[in-house]
This record gives sequence, structure tokens and C-alpha cells, in this order.
Amino acid sequence: MTPLLDVQDLSIGFGSGDPVVRDVSFQVMPGETLALVGESGSGKTITCRAVLRILPEAARIHGGTIDFNCNGKVINLMDRSERVMRSIRGDQISMIFQEPMRSLSPLHRLGDQVSEVLRLHRDMRASECKKIVLDTFERVGFPDPSRVWKAYPFEMSGGMRQRAMIAMAMVAKPDLLIADEPTTALDVTTQAQVLGLIKDLQKETGMSVILVTHDLGVVANMAESVLVMNKGRVMERGPAAAVLGAPAHGYTKKLFAAAPMIPEVAAPAREGSHDDLILDLRNVTKTYTMRAGGWSKPVTITACHEVDLPLQRGKTLAVVGESGSGKTTCARIALGAEIPDSGSEVLFRPSPGAKPVCINAMSASERVAFQRQAQMVFQDPYSSLSPRMRVQQALTEPMEIHNLGTKADRKEKAAEMLRWVGLDASMLGRFPHAFSGGQRQRLSIARALTLDPVLLVCDEPTSALDVSVQEQILTLLEDIRDRAGLSYLFISHDLAVVARIADEVAVMRQGVVVEQAPPDTLFYNPRHPYTRALIAAQPEPDVNRPIDLGLVAKGAGLPSSWPEQFRFEGVAAPALKELEPGHKVRCHV
Repeated sequence: MTPLLDVQDLSIGFGSGDPVVRDVSFQVMPGETLALVGESGSGKTITCRAVLRILPEAARIHGGTIDFNCNGKVINLMDRSERVMRSIRGDQISMIFQEPMRSLSPLHRLGDQVSEVLRLHRDMRASECKKIVLDTFERVGFPDPSRVWKAYPFEMSGGMRQRAMIAMAMVAKPDLLIADEPTTALDVTTQAQVLGLIKDLQKETGMSVILVTHDLGVVANMAESVLVMNKGRVMERGPAAAVLGAPAHGYTKKLFAAAPMIPEVAAPAREGSHDDLILDLRNVTKTYTMRAGGWSKPVTITACHEVDLPLQRGKTLAVVGESGSGKTTCARIALGAEIPDSGSEVLFRPSPGAKPVCINAMSASERVAFQRQAQMVFQDPYSSLSPRMRVQQALTEPMEIHNLGTKADRKEKAAEMLRWVGLDASMLGRFPHAFSGGQRQRLSIARALTLDPVLLVCDEPTSALDVSVQEQILTLLEDIRDRAGLSYLFISHDLAVVARIADEVAVMRQGVVVEQAPPDTLFYNPRHPYTRALIAAQPEPDVNRPIDLGLVAKGAGLPSSWPEQFRFEGVAAPALKELEPGHKVRCHV
């Protein structure tokens, strides 16, 4: 059988430097899924971009061939004209990019952007385009496709933007889909549904897939073949069952060792201590009024409803849930960046026994003091660090704002924080673009620590990182927490990460907490259908233990479809009931 894509001896470099991708060869057969696995900077993405000829301006292809079976005729993509490549991109070969905010136009509605593929390559009427796009939106997990059609990218969460990016790549049913970390920004239930959707499309159309990922669990559920890369070279290649079952190369074994796992054996429920709370969210509700367009009335969206989150001093409270569940809204309210609705209360105690400060009713002086004591580590280190600031300026700026120390003191503090996060003080003169993704996340953590806070809010700090860097960042966060006595409000959709770092877990769905317990309890005896779906959707690096999509769909469906005991409509949910000490579940008794 003729390969759909045949890449041989591909070498790519930048300028006059040595190649960053050297002698990479692989084939993709019709209907096959090939996984490219490796750490950040291993050359996976640039190899895939070379297939579509969308390399950065400074990149140079030093050698190799890329042959594509285009409608029964094998063509070399390296020597095709730009006009031919434009007809291939988006139609016969589509790509899902890792960073949807950079890939989607902020000036156009999502419906127009996704339907553009059909208008350009299929010459469809607008009404026919809309019907197909709305169906695709529903299949990638949007609960309200019509609202997404009218929305702009900035009105969507990170995970929802990634779903729109996936819909754009898949709407034309291409022959080859290149998926560059397509699910890193997605919660595990949506990830499972999207992976299932890709498999369904493969069955329907015979589509081939190149899956770029660092998640070995995703590889086990999707790939027939695996190519492991490190520093631009192929380390190991073979069938998925062989590579995952008995990895031969030391680098592949290292990736396996770093992958976080949900513990199989856990402890029964235990009652947590709430005698020294540093942060206490009580009955927090937040609604937004969205414009509807035309003559329609504005729509009220409830981001979170009657949320109670107590954080014990020196501990880690994890908030888990799908994209759009209200996790980040709660985090922003906790930091005073959003004002909750009336009746909500957010209390902060800077030290044991101190008088609590109401965050949403602070005076100007209280707010300045609070901003020194509570800091945030953002999900995207690319956006949270200014590309025009050197590292020293980025790290000393918070101290300048709060008038702390002399210029020399600030520089010394910045150097100390770099050492805390495992970087060298000699890096102070560099710009953020000179660092890898994992190093930039370390810089973000260092910046948050320069004011010596007592509370750190971490919003998906490891979701965009490969497993080995993720392991380093989690170890770093644990070490800093224990060394500095910090308290963490940790936002995540990855239960394996939460199982490792959290002391208490709150599971959110559609703006309400549906289950709350210590992680040992949650994995020992999950009671709510959505929590069970989260656990079932966590991919494992074992080809013999695929994701149970039936169980995921049951728990990740609409609340009105859950078993009678847990069912609710809108925000009219039953109260949280303590079924055993320290274990609360939202259910009808």
C-alpha cells in the first residue's frame, strides 16, 4: 500500500546554525494514526509545520523529501508552488495548532472563521456551511453551538477556543489531520470526547492523523505507531503496543517515569481541619450579562453559583472541572479581580488569628497590602511575561510598584528567586523568548514569589507542559510550599496532577461544586457521576486499558440526564450533603 505521507531524511535548521531537526524519517499510511512523542523543544512541531510549508521565516530545510499521495498521485510537497499548497492546506491536510488564541482572529466571530474553510474549499452556500459547522461544534463538546457561532474568541475560555480550533481543522474532513497537542488545554472529559470524535471521523472518511503530544495516555488510546523524538533526532520508533509495552530507549523510559498517575489504592474518608483558614469563599455567586446582538434581549450567564471553598493555611485546595465550569472565575474572585454578586463573601486572613479581611469590600490601603500577600501563576507563560521586558525587569517590577528595597536589593531578590525555581542568576539579562515553555513557567512562578506572598493562586500551571517538565514544576511548587509555608488555590482539569499535589479537592460542573473531599477519598469512593466520568476519562499509557467513552459520556452529559439522585436543571441544584466525614456530594437525599 502506498503511504499517504512519506517523510525521508528531513533536516531543518535556523540561519547558519546546526540543524535542530536531523535526518527524521517516517511514514503515515491511509487511516493510520502516528504519534510524535517528546519533550518541548524536541522538534515535533517544526517537523509537522514543514509538511505544510509554514515554517518560521528564519527556518531552512537542509535536506530530505516530503511525498504526499494527493488524489492518487504522489507529489513532493517541497517543490510545489505556494498556490498549490494553499489548495492543500485546510482541505486535504489540516492542522490543529496548540495555541488557539494566536491562531484565531480576534476580529471575527467563531462561526465565520470555521465556515471559511468550507466556503474556500467546498464552495458551499452560507446556510449549508452554518448547518455543518453547528453540527461540528456540537460534536466537539459545545453545549450551545448557536451561541458559539456568534461569539468572538476572547469571549470563550482557553479550552473552548481549543474546541473551536479543532472544529475548524476537522470540518472539511481532510485526508490528513496534523494535531499539535490538540487536547492540552481541554479537560479530560472533553479530551476523551474529542479523541473519540477523531476516531469516528477516521472510520467515516479513512482520515490519517499525525498526533503531536507529550501525553502517553493519549498515545495509548489513539495511535497505531509511535515515533519518539529528542533534540531533533528519532530515539525510538515502532508499533504503539511495542513502544508503550516495552520501551527500549532510556529516553522513552524517562518519559514513562515522569507521567503522573491517579493512585489505584486510596484511603477512606477523613474529616479535614478548618480551624485556620487563610481564604474562605462563602456562598459565592457570579453572573454576567452577555450581549445577544440584533433585537434580542441580553443573556444572563451564571459562571458560579453558591460556591463554598475553604482553604486551610499551608495546604493546597484544588478546584477541578471542565472548561467553562467556573474554576477561573472563582480564582479571580478570590484575588479580588472580579466582584461577586451581592450576598457573596470572600474572607482572607493574612496570618493565624488575624482579623479576616473581606476581599470584595477592601479599602485602598487594604487592597495594596492584599496584593502583596496574594499572587497568581497564570496558565500561559507566553502571555503572562512581556516579550519586551528582560527577566530582571519582569521580576523587579512588582517590587518597584510596592516601593520595596533599593535597586540593588531588588536585583538580588530577583536573582534569589531565580535560584529558588532552579534557574541561574546569569539569565537575568535575557528576554522571555530565549527560554523554553517550562523555563518560562518557572519565571512566572519566580515573579509571583518576589513579593513574599502567603497565598498563591495557580491557574492550570502545568497544562501546557510536557510530562518531564510538568514533574519538575510540581516538585518545585511542593518544595516552595513547604519551604515558604505557602497556601495554594490550585486550578486544574488533570486529576493525576491533583492527586499528587492537593490536600482537598472541589469538583465543579456548570458553576456549582458537585463533590468535595480529600484526593484519597475522591479516588477511593467517587459518588457523583461527573467525578466518576473525570476519573474514567483520565488516559493511561496502556493500550489494554482504553478510555471508557460510555462512562465518560454518561457523567459528562447534561445534569438533567444524570441519575435521579443527582439530577438538576440550570442552577437549581440540590445542596451539598456530607455523606461521610469530609466527603460532600451534591445530591437529593
